[in-house]
Amino acid sequence: QVHLEESGGGLVQPGGSLRLSCAASGGVGSIYIMGWYRQAPGKQRELVATITAGGSITYADTAKGRFTISRDSAKDNRNNTAYLQLNALKPEDTAVYYCKITIRGYDYWGPGTQVTVSS
Repeated sequence: QVHLEESGGGLVQPGGSLRLSCAASGGVGSIYIMGWYRQAPGKQRELVATITAGGSITYADTAKGRFTISRDSAKDNRNNTAYLQLNALKPEDTAVYYCKITIRGYDYWGPGTQVTVSS
């Protein structure tokens, strides 16, 4: 059973930075897509960025130039970690950030981590 756990959220002032981590465990394998999504109060969940096992990356327009996704893969492909570096944060970036991994067509989600940007 694949398990995801996010960490690294918190309260930050506008212009600040945070680094989110997503630890995926339980037999991830060598073919997957990991992604970060976010959901602000009263809004739908939206894509932030994705990264494949091979390293291909996509960003939502709102993330380009400010956010960076990356990942580490364990040699046994059982555990993997994805990161989301958030820079130049704005109040409108306030949301719960979720990690998702897609393996053989199945989606697994983490519980989310709160990011609040406020002075």
